[in-house]
Amino acid sequence: MTVIEQQILGLDGLPAGIDPSIAAWVGRIARLTDPERIVWCDGSMAERQRLISTLEKAGTLTPLNPELRPGSYLARSNPDDVARVESRTFICSEHEEDAGPTNNWMDPNRMRATLSELMAGAMRGRTMYVVPFSMGPVGSPLARYGVQVTDSPYVVLSMGTMTRMGADALRRITPGTPWVPAVHSVGAPLLPGQEDVPWPCNETKYIVHYPETREIWSYGSAYGGNAILAKKAFALRIASAIGQDEGWIAAHMLLLKVTNPDGRVFHVAAAFPSACGKTNFAMLQPTIPGWTVETLGDDIAWLAPGPDGRLRAINPEAGFFGVAPGTGRGTNPVAMDTLEHDVVFTNVALTDEGDVWWEGMTDEVPDHLTDWLGKDWTPDASTPAAHPNSRFTVAAAQCPTISDDWEDPAGVVVDAVIFGGRRATNVPLVSQARSWDHGMLMGATLASERTAAAEGTVGELRRDPFAMLPFSGVHMADHWKHWLEVGHAAEVAGGAPAVFQVNWFRKGADGRFLWPGFGENIHALKWILDRIDGTAEGADSPFGYVPADGEIDHAAAGVEDADWAALFAMDKDALTAEADDAAAFLDSYGGRVPAEIRAELAEMRARIDALD
Repeated sequence: MTVIEQQILGLDGLPAGIDPSIAAWVGRIARLTDPERIVWCDGSMAERQRLISTLEKAGTLTPLNPELRPGSYLARSNPDDVARVESRTFICSEHEEDAGPTNNWMDPNRMRATLSELMAGAMRGRTMYVVPFSMGPVGSPLARYGVQVTDSPYVVLSMGTMTRMGADALRRITPGTPWVPAVHSVGAPLLPGQEDVPWPCNETKYIVHYPETREIWSYGSAYGGNAILAKKAFALRIASAIGQDEGWIAAHMLLLKVTNPDGRVFHVAAAFPSACGKTNFAMLQPTIPGWTVETLGDDIAWLAPGPDGRLRAINPEAGFFGVAPGTGRGTNPVAMDTLEHDVVFTNVALTDEGDVWWEGMTDEVPDHLTDWLGKDWTPDASTPAAHPNSRFTVAAAQCPTISDDWEDPAGVVVDAVIFGGRRATNVPLVSQARSWDHGMLMGATLASERTAAAEGTVGELRRDPFAMLPFSGVHMADHWKHWLEVGHAAEVAGGAPAVFQVNWFRKGADGRFLWPGFGENIHALKWILDRIDGTAEGADSPFGYVPADGEIDHAAAGVEDADWAALFAMDKDALTAEADDAAAFLDSYGGRVPAEIRAELAEMRARIDALD
């Protein structure tokens, strides 16, 4: 280190044995952002308590009633900083065409100049926290490492829950070890004599990724998805670029371990767009006796070839950053048990007893609450008590259904890949792809109704390929090609996972859901795994193989015969329009769309044309 870097970092605060590249990088960012002090995070419980005390003193965290919700806190964000900001998220690849039509792009040199100007002095008056972290179990061959600097103690606290953060991760970064540098500032420097606010942020926001150099820069937001850079920014956007170069896949997928009555264990990776039942499925409580479902991960999976060539997966995260509204005892009792203690809730409502509440948490609505804006709220209010994208941050280890091997450094062999969108029409309850290529068509044309987790009109239908539309750090069609290549290699080496599609959200002509969902989803999952086991029959359809008559006991799920038939009804005109829409969507990606996917769509059209 130079003398200047020693002065900036402070020899007393510099961890012993640190990789010189990290020290030099921290020094460079410190000179740019001009923090008042630098703290190297070690991931200890004592550090966590210091962070909590700092956030309580600042008014960012409000402690909840320790008898009702021990060790838990409520945070209220700035009302203008409540969700991912897709319009301000950029993939600054060296060539614009490599970012693809679904990502915002800016010339990387121009963006670096813009961010350098914004970041100059951005941490003045604040503490710069240096946060080393591991995505995946420390020491796993599938794990990757990063270091984030941030001036937000809320972000540091969240990183401590969502990643393996601290000294162990830092020790793993030795000279020659790749690591991802991530810079974050709330963009609100503190001038002498100026009072801080509980949730500092800036009207100007940038969340920027440089896929070739594996860098992340974020300015102006303190919201999770924009500021906890290990999560979507690293684990999906940058990881999708790393995986493309190294031969593995970063996927927006939950992971399940399922054991059937005969004791056979299956592992399932499933892609659902945000707030479309992903957490519920990850914590599924089966209604069929003898079946056991355990949680491995609720949001992100990394899939890589194992020693035998089969795809193995890890959950790179250590916590859950889940959507609160709609989560209750009747919909997800496992999540509610997970949230009984040591949770940070953001933008939910506060009860008069000092507990939290949100829409869907209980059937009975409290007579009085303090809403997410800190205002009095009663049931006759015209606004929700909790923000529709309010969140909980909690350690995955607290989940009652977490599998004993969820941190296996070798990962788990993936038996099935499932794609699931939110579709009111056309798409059947469950179907199996005829081949890996057909499954990639399912993933590439996946569609879902827009939710409060992203900008836009709630309820609007959008194609969300592989549930990765906001999260791919590469051209989306290249991401599809990569899935094809990795799957084909697995087929040759030892067998690729079977691929399926589900749709819990199909509606009848009267607008009601035809399928009860939640724990009853085990009926569809049972058929999926029985198909892998070779004990269930399928019938041909334009969407692939669907359950043959009698293969699913729909009456046991409380579904009448007419509704069951409607769940698989095929309207030729509607499906032709569906295929036209899918074709137009693929055309929007130009000549980079893999030929295999276009061929599978042509095959689907032929099967639709053959319908009576």
